[in-house]
Amino acid sequence: MTLPADVIARLEKLLDRAAALLPAAPPAPEWEVLAYRWQRHTGRGALHGITRLSDLRFDDLLCIDDQIRQIDLNTRQFLGRLPANNVLLWGPRGTGKSSLIKALLNEHAAAGLRLIEVERGHLTDLPAIVDLLHDRPEYFVIFCDDLSFEAGDASYKALKVILDGSVHATPANVLVYATSNRRHLLPEHLTDNLAAHNIDGEIHHAEAVEERISLSERFGLWLALHPFTQDEYLRIVHHWLRRLGVDARDDGTVQTAALQWALQRGSRSGRSAWQFAKDWAGRTRLNSTV
Repeated sequence: MTLPADVIARLEKLLDRAAALLPAAPPAPEWEVLAYRWQRHTGRGALHGITRLSDLRFDDLLCIDDQIRQIDLNTRQFLGRLPANNVLLWGPRGTGKSSLIKALLNEHAAAGLRLIEVERGHLTDLPAIVDLLHDRPEYFVIFCDDLSFEAGDASYKALKVILDGSVHATPANVLVYATSNRRHLLPEHLTDNLAAHNIDGEIHHAEAVEERISLSERFGLWLALHPFTQDEYLRIVHHWLRRLGVDARDDGTVQTAALQWALQRGSRSGRSAWQFAKDWAGRTRLNSTV
């Protein structure tokens, strides 16, 4: 049966209106950039290029030489089409975990290394992200920063699939590098040691605990970063002062001020050293103009 022309015209207008309400197709990735962030818009995810990158290099990261050596070796294996591991960097805040990943990109971008930053809330999109990378000539590190999961958070299962692979194998040009303050990524409780008892109705409680802590074991390489000693902290302070163009020769004034800065923050971290150096350099230059 043929519909009347006016009915067809009305249907076409209705379809046009419906099409206008649908979300636009995600833009094609800008493959010429070095780093990306996975973002969602109106329910769809896409790779958005990051054009302003940190200029950190390995020479800027002091007192973590062994960690640099290990992650650099693993990454060079990856770029050389040799077997390489997913990496978990864990340790207290401000010890250089994220900075190490930023410096790694700058060191190896010319060899084809690329970085994709994925927030914890978007981990369920990992299969879609990996599908975009299968046939690319570059080597992609999926970067999950400050990764941790609360009890009952099931999004970590998507990460487990990518780390271990499923029926659909993870491509050889993709690795996952994650940072976390927790070695096991999920919270641990005293009740976890009571596996022999029936806890909250869980008959096989030990198996439930094993499921929770097994995620970190899927990273082949664990790198621990530890708090800095006082001497290491001061060495980092002087490094950043030199980088900021401030005379780093210390008559005791800078050292005292740097230690007081760390004491106020309760942390002798690389981040505290960098923040102090910026504050000292800024005030020094401001005073010189007065």
